[in-house]
Amino acid sequence: MESTQETQTWLITGANGNLGKRLISEILSDDDSAVVAVVRSARAQHEIESLELNAEQVARLEVKVLNYDDVAALTEVAQGCDKAVHLVGILKETKMASYFDAHEASTSALLQALEHSTVKHLTYLSIVGSTPDSSNACLASKGRAEQLCHRHDIAACVLRVPMVLGEGDYASFALRKRAQAGRSITFRADSIEQPIYAGDVVQAVIAAGTKEIDGDLNLAGPEALSRRALTERAAAIVGGGGKVVSLPLGLGLGMAGLFETFMSNPPVTKAMLEVLDHDDEVDPQAACQALGLDALTPLDDMLKAVLS
Repeated sequence: MESTQETQTWLITGANGNLGKRLISEILSDDDSAVVAVVRSARAQHEIESLELNAEQVARLEVKVLNYDDVAALTEVAQGCDKAVHLVGILKETKMASYFDAHEASTSALLQALEHSTVKHLTYLSIVGSTPDSSNACLASKGRAEQLCHRHDIAACVLRVPMVLGEGDYASFALRKRAQAGRSITFRADSIEQPIYAGDVVQAVIAAGTKEIDGDLNLAGPEALSRRALTERAAAIVGGGGKVVSLPLGLGLGMAGLFETFMSNPPVTKAMLEVLDHDDEVDPQAACQALGLDALTPLDDMLKAVLS
């Protein structure tokens, strides 16, 4: 898709996730923007092509199926694009999907491709707490991918966010399930959550690319509270019991270790649990100021939107 002086074309990798699809719809709501969406499968392509878009918006959307480590293919699709957004990542590592491939290898391949393209800026979506020296495998891998973003000539914004809540996503489904239960069981209910609304994340990504911000930003929702308190707030909205039984994190890590030992695709892993247990307490004001965001969606408004 060729870019013109008037049209800004966005390249989005990992575009079939909830955030990716929401980002596509938001970008295409601007008549002067176009999207090249990169996915790995025909099924993912169908998901994007099934978005509720009008004919004019569809004309400004291209979907490309390729492997995220294919530098040549990425270089080809990046030609004519102005901005890039890298959404590829996993929370749970399996024998078929490693953190290295999902985070470091995919980021390295994209950056190599962008060096030979028309793209002037990259936004990389990461996780609050990511750092190369983290003891957690997922956060360490994300941290190393972040480092890669700043080792190339292209301007790059690393945008770190905690739990993201949006309509129809898994995190909102899981929270609703806990809130509706008469009694729910969780590990370390006093861990601190600071959920952010998916719509706010999308606006932040667009602002980072539009302003061509170069550097790292930590962005979270306007309120930090314990997982127990979050469940109780959600229960007040959905009319559930909201009673939370807290179990030691060590018990969960032990169970996850057994799953990893005896299952090829465990439902939960130790690294995944540790990420979910991370205490997220972020002052979002600096990021909001840099991004030009006037206000973040209040927690209760966010919960009403995603749980109703």
